[in-house]
Amino acid sequence: MGRLSSFKFLPAKLTQNGQFIGACLDFVLMGVLAYQSVNYARWYPEDGRGIRIAVAVLCLLNVLKSAECFASLWIFMIDHFGDIQYDLQLTITGWWDTANPLMVGLLNFYVQCYFCTRLWAISRRWWVVAPIFTLFVFAQVSMILGTYYIEIDHRQQVANWFGAHLSSAFVGDLILSVTTAYFLIRTKKTHVLSSQTARLIHSLIPLTFQTATPPAVVAMFNFIFSQMYRTGHPLLGYVEIGFNQPLPKVYAISMMYTLNVRREIRSRASESRTGDDTWWMQSTDNAILQDVELGQVSRSTQRGTARRVTVTDMFASTHSGDSKLALSNPDQKFQGPSPQ
Repeated sequence: MGRLSSFKFLPAKLTQNGQFIGACLDFVLMGVLAYQSVNYARWYPEDGRGIRIAVAVLCLLNVLKSAECFASLWIFMIDHFGDIQYDLQLTITGWWDTANPLMVGLLNFYVQCYFCTRLWAISRRWWVVAPIFTLFVFAQVSMILGTYYIEIDHRQQVANWFGAHLSSAFVGDLILSVTTAYFLIRTKKTHVLSSQTARLIHSLIPLTFQTATPPAVVAMFNFIFSQMYRTGHPLLGYVEIGFNQPLPKVYAISMMYTLNVRREIRSRASESRTGDDTWWMQSTDNAILQDVELGQVSRSTQRGTARRVTVTDMFASTHSGDSKLALSNPDQKFQGPSPQ
């Protein structure tokens, strides 16, 4: 009888273990994110208002998520320590517990929107970004439906919609990374750039995959274990809680790393600066673009005029309210260095 009772309460124990491990990882990564945020505030005070607000909202949302993790742990392991029956009931009735996957999905979606904006800024083709963004929207709808089935305790449907959410988000991240790298390579090959500028663009290609790999790997394991409910080892499905909890922090750290690495790129450009550290480009009235990650490519000037821009400007984010950032259409060639 005691063995049967112990087996009955095993899911609650596994849930607590997954929540505890996931929360600990969340707290550690929150420290990393806080450090990145402080560095961003110190290094890029000249960034545009939009990106600074986006970073502030990202940090606030992740702080609130960590607070939710802490409150959940306190309820499970302090207020009701050892009360397995209560914990079993709370996994269905506690809104902060049943809505936890949805909160995770929303935070992930926030960062995915940033990277979609970045891809649009590089490609300037809405039909490239739209299918990827649609995948992310579908992932969110799937998570909403999965949360509903958590409320009514329909585990088979929960596994179905969690699988739809995680697989579509994973595929979207993969396509987003490959497409971003493609347009960076295209820019390098189809534009007449100085060798220094070409090297700087080349450095962004591995960066694209470096920032995409950590969340993709965590999401992959999250997906694998979430589908264990269908197998002969359903208890392994509770392992996914430990991967799901810190996933928003991994996404947020990837976004902040992408923003903060500009300092290293700028420093590298300054160290290797030579007499050929300037290049000329023709700006047009129709080629107006603000890239929140690549920074300033050139300032919009009057039609028919050329302006000299240093290669470090390509990765800076300094711009005033009356000057927009311009990047020529990828099919349009830049002018080569002008003889002086």
